[in-house]
Amino acid sequence: MRQYFSQKLWRWIALFLIGTFLQFLIYIPTPVLSQNANSCSNITAPLTAEEQTYARSAWQYFVKNYQPATGFTNSVGGYPSGTLWDMGNYLMALNAARWMNLTDQADFDSRLNKFLTGLSNIKLFEDALPNKVYNTATGQMVDYGNNPIERGIGWSALDIGRILAAFDVIRTCHPQYNDWLKGIVAKWQVARSLKDGQLYGATVLPDNKTLLVQEGRLGYEEYAVRGYQLWGFSAPKALAWEPYKTVEINGVQIPVDTRDFQSTNANNYIVSESYILDGIEFGLQGELGDFAAKVLEVQKRRYEATGQLTAVTEDNIDQAPYFLYNTVYANGQSWATITDTNQPYPQFRSVSTKAAFGWRYLYPDNAYAQKLFDAVKDLRSPDESGYYAGIYEETKQPNKALTGNTNGLILEILYYKARGNRSLITGSVNTAAKAPSNNTSAATPTPTNPPQTSGNTPNVGEVKVTPNPPAKNPQVEEVKVTPTPPAKNPQVEEVAITPIPPVDSPDSSSRLKLTRPLTVVERRYAEAAWRYFQANYHPKNGLVDDRSDFKGATLWGLGDYLAGLHAARSLDVISPKEFDQRTHHLLAALGKLQLFAGELPNRGYDTRSLQPIDYGGNPVTEGNGWSALDIGRLLAGLYNLKSYHPEYTKAVDQIVLDWSYLRVVRDGVLSSATVIKNPQGRFLTRVNLDTRLGYEEYAARAFQLWGFDVPGSAVGGEYQTTVVEGVKIPTQRQRNDTNSKVNQYTVSNPFILYGLEFGLDPKMRSLFEPIFQAQAERYRRTGTLTTAATTLIDRKPYTVHSAITAQGKPWEAVSDDGQTVPQGRMVSTAVAFAYAALLPDNQYSQKLLQGTTDLYNPLTGFYEGFYEATGKTAVGFTSSTNSMILQSLLYTLTNHKPLMSANTSLSSPWWEAIAQGDSGRGLPRIPQPKIKFISDSNGNYWASHSENSSAAK
Repeated sequence: MRQYFSQKLWRWIALFLIGTFLQFLIYIPTPVLSQNANSCSNITAPLTAEEQTYARSAWQYFVKNYQPATGFTNSVGGYPSGTLWDMGNYLMALNAARWMNLTDQADFDSRLNKFLTGLSNIKLFEDALPNKVYNTATGQMVDYGNNPIERGIGWSALDIGRILAAFDVIRTCHPQYNDWLKGIVAKWQVARSLKDGQLYGATVLPDNKTLLVQEGRLGYEEYAVRGYQLWGFSAPKALAWEPYKTVEINGVQIPVDTRDFQSTNANNYIVSESYILDGIEFGLQGELGDFAAKVLEVQKRRYEATGQLTAVTEDNIDQAPYFLYNTVYANGQSWATITDTNQPYPQFRSVSTKAAFGWRYLYPDNAYAQKLFDAVKDLRSPDESGYYAGIYEETKQPNKALTGNTNGLILEILYYKARGNRSLITGSVNTAAKAPSNNTSAATPTPTNPPQTSGNTPNVGEVKVTPNPPAKNPQVEEVKVTPTPPAKNPQVEEVAITPIPPVDSPDSSSRLKLTRPLTVVERRYAEAAWRYFQANYHPKNGLVDDRSDFKGATLWGLGDYLAGLHAARSLDVISPKEFDQRTHHLLAALGKLQLFAGELPNRGYDTRSLQPIDYGGNPVTEGNGWSALDIGRLLAGLYNLKSYHPEYTKAVDQIVLDWSYLRVVRDGVLSSATVIKNPQGRFLTRVNLDTRLGYEEYAARAFQLWGFDVPGSAVGGEYQTTVVEGVKIPTQRQRNDTNSKVNQYTVSNPFILYGLEFGLDPKMRSLFEPIFQAQAERYRRTGTLTTAATTLIDRKPYTVHSAITAQGKPWEAVSDDGQTVPQGRMVSTAVAFAYAALLPDNQYSQKLLQGTTDLYNPLTGFYEGFYEATGKTAVGFTSSTNSMILQSLLYTLTNHKPLMSANTSLSSPWWEAIAQGDSGRGLPRIPQPKIKFISDSNGNYWASHSENSSAAK
């Protein structure tokens, strides 16, 4: 926090509200453009091994002082308090850490999403601008003692300028966050902090009235206003150097603000940091460069005269009074060390770590700057908590205060160096400044007319905090996996597919009716999830990749896409035009897919060539069989499409009427086909029951929608169970019609998808509830968030089943081949969203949601989740996760009714073909669905007549 208040309001305090209000009405900001986003990753001078050590140490401060509830970081180590200036420090540090590879994109997104969510939720002072200080753990407005205060204590215009500069860096380097940042700034009444071309802070008087006070002195005032300019706000008087004079100190003419403490009750100190910040962010150009060079030169002159290394700026210290301004000059005194109330503490003057780092990298050829740097470059805490603030001049002992300001500025400085000394905002290249011109004649003040003041203007000091050591968090090793990518897709020419011809006009009456619109936050989530389907779309043929690192799609993935497409349109995330264009293209592509043995779609397709591939992406010319479960997923999506958009009925029915169901539905159960190779090298097709728990029941419901009689696969009958967390968990259906050795595991995914689309009928609820209960009980027992789920990641084994039970063991994580994945358990983002939608009043489901809502990149969608053991984001983007999130959001807006439409016309080509009798395709015998929508005391759900009758008995 920077407290630089210089004057009271004008004589008529009663007029300030009117003036401020009128200014807000007429002010029209004109944004100032900063550098191009591509330059942010342009590391032209990579850090040396030693510099990498500096950077890692500084970043550890923010790792250890992170507040997960708000996304904020502490301004001082271990103390949960922070100002807007401190928040700006963190954003600058986070951006630097990302481009210097101290953190990966997933962690960056998680941290920034949490931060921006926290910042969006804070209470504003007078509903106008952020309070001067907040509790970083709770987000509450507090005073400088970190005591909650309902009204707040005012705002700081200088701090606002600092965070606006940081916002600009974030939106430039990470443009996917631009809209979010614009929304935050638009919510703030920034114009209230501008008046008469100057910056104005606000403070609260003893009588509880708000007083505006002009803020800023030479150095910080000019720096802060540049942040305002980046967002289109102008304050020309604040940008001007005047009013200032020059004062001779150690033979150097130092520019000094004439508005001193005696006349304005605000300090006019000259310190290093404002010039360092200006240099690394905006560039040391023109007069600013001359001023900065003089400030460095005079500190060198003091060293030459006294032998005392000098690098002065404001800093926290590790003893009372806890915060001091070590200055070149302040309030008529050279080399003053003062508090915000101008109380002297010369015994605590220190060599500042951040100032030494700053001067060293701004002036890399300056021998004195190098000497300063050598004195502090290893001033790191032994427990890897970051850099200490400095070294006391008098005792030569470390000032062991650990702060975000020191460590954030070090990271900024090192990033500036890695960019080849290119300023972070303007992109200008700083060259070593010329030696300052030194006129040793007496100081000559610049003529000024300072405002008249009377009485004592209230002065609010810097945050006074006692730096407590941070809590010791045990270091947990992240999952050790070999980063081997999936099979490489060779260069394949994309096949162009002509979309289906135009269809009838849409019937608006069939569109899903929502109970309310999305909230601002929900819309942000929905738009982020939809971005996956934009980022992984193939515009030539209309397909979408199942996962972002693989150019392939399964029928299950295409069903996910259809579900996501329907949800995005229903939520008004996409326009009717985009929905129709995508639907036309997708249906055309589905009609062109090569069928296995002329019967059903293959298990997978290359999304560029549309040729069959295996799960490793390898071409299989004749195909590799079909999956009844995947076909069920696609059938569910197609059924919903023609139900809510009947204009597509003919096109949908034509696709499914081309298929043969003779072998996928046999004796009332679902079967899948695989291709094996016998010892003689012949490829043989084998058709077997598909019995994967939960998935079989889900797919059966989809087949029943189309009239197929599959009671042996539909939910029901007896299930084998095992006890986990005191709860009987289903492991597989009891049956004697197969001896399948499928890798059985129990995960949440199919059960919650079933719940979202078909509702929880009594039989499914008897499976669903213990599965959820066991996960909640594990959390209660261990404190470990748990979503037993299947997730896809970007490294071996690529698919991880974080099961409730697998291979007879509770809470096992296994791969597709049944191998245990040590420390591989993950919390699934999609499952967390779905449980929160299905169980909105459950405390545990809401806790899951809170733990995962920030795991997304606004350009590429939601990540798969995070590792239980480390909390690290599990890198991977999939259609399955992002589709389920969109469906979960839609479910919350439908009064918690199943997403599968109950309004389907039986007058369509499909039902007409069934009515005509045996077609040789294995169609159902009766032209009507085998299940119906039911609303009773058990809720809203789909079930067959016999199931409903059985439940009622």
